[in-house]
Amino acid sequence: MRDLFQETYINSMKLSNRFVRSATWEGMAEQDGTCTRRLVNLMKKLAAGGVGLIITGHACVHQNGQAGPWQLGVYADHLLPGLNQMTDAVHKKGGVIVLQLAHAGMFADPRLIGERPIGPSDITGYNTTPPLEMTPPQIRTMIRTFGMAARRAQKAGFDGIQLQAAHGYLLSQFLSPAFNRRKDKYGGNQAKRTLFLLEVLGEIRDRVGGDFPVMVKINTSDFLDGGLVLENALEVGIRLQEEGTDAIELSGGTGASGRLRPVRTQINTPEDEAYFKDAGAAFKERLKIPIFLVGGIRSYSVADRILQDGIADYISLSRPLIREPDLIKRWRSGDRRKAACASCNRCFIPIRNGKGVYCVAEKELKSAKKRAATKKEREEIL
Repeated sequence: MRDLFQETYINSMKLSNRFVRSATWEGMAEQDGTCTRRLVNLMKKLAAGGVGLIITGHACVHQNGQAGPWQLGVYADHLLPGLNQMTDAVHKKGGVIVLQLAHAGMFADPRLIGERPIGPSDITGYNTTPPLEMTPPQIRTMIRTFGMAARRAQKAGFDGIQLQAAHGYLLSQFLSPAFNRRKDKYGGNQAKRTLFLLEVLGEIRDRVGGDFPVMVKINTSDFLDGGLVLENALEVGIRLQEEGTDAIELSGGTGASGRLRPVRTQINTPEDEAYFKDAGAAFKERLKIPIFLVGGIRSYSVADRILQDGIADYISLSRPLIREPDLIKRWRSGDRRKAACASCNRCFIPIRNGKGVYCVAEKELKSAKKRAATKKEREEIL
């Protein structure tokens, strides 16, 4: 029987357990994407907290692909010292860390990049600034850009990389029939819509070699009218496996999906958890490479059932580790109580205000306890 706390390998990467910190926008970098001490300290906490694999927040591979403020960057060599500090800190705590490479494509923030965003097609209806359709030379340049970013990650000491090809980012946009209306070799059917991602993967392999773990995060569904659905996603997954991808993380939805996305704020029972589990089972039936499953997992028992039922090989967590960076250490000690995360989604409020990600509910709880303790002390004095 497989164990959540058994040692495993993904390519050359040795993991102490099957728990993954899924990529989370931290909002803690400098304006130019430089890694900060706050980011380093956060990654140190996650490593000390026992998570088997840390995936960083989305790191921008080019300045014209910035999704939001205070986003980590990997687009130039001057960013390497800060990234190296991050990997050194994690490794000293015995952790393993990979860098997520991303480009926001048509959803890049025009106010931050100072120009009109680019995407697979010039389409309207999804954002206030319609994108410019990428030309073939621009596509070739972007493929090289991803390759150079992966090589920088390797130089900075990361144990591997993950391509962000989910959630409506550029690679996801090329995969989706909702966003990709191209008539050339990069559009028209799913095989052609997958070509850009495969060429990026090939470029990366040429630059980092075969022993460096390269993983991909994809949508199981866009939850968008006319968007990518599970059948499309399985076709993408099969091609990624054929081209040497080391693992696939499954998620879903885009910034344009709205109410069609899975409900993220009502995870009250074990039945509400793991809202991509059916897709995970479909992938495990068709693919042999490791599958990571993210999405509303809060209970150790649910995580264990996912593993034992063959739905996924690794359990990815995001919001629970914002509130409890030592959650995995707690579970490993035998305290298997459900994660304290209330799925309120308020952890993204401080990011938008420039304060970086943290659990608002946990901070409020600590403040309330401190006020209660102060009140008790005053009453005792009186």
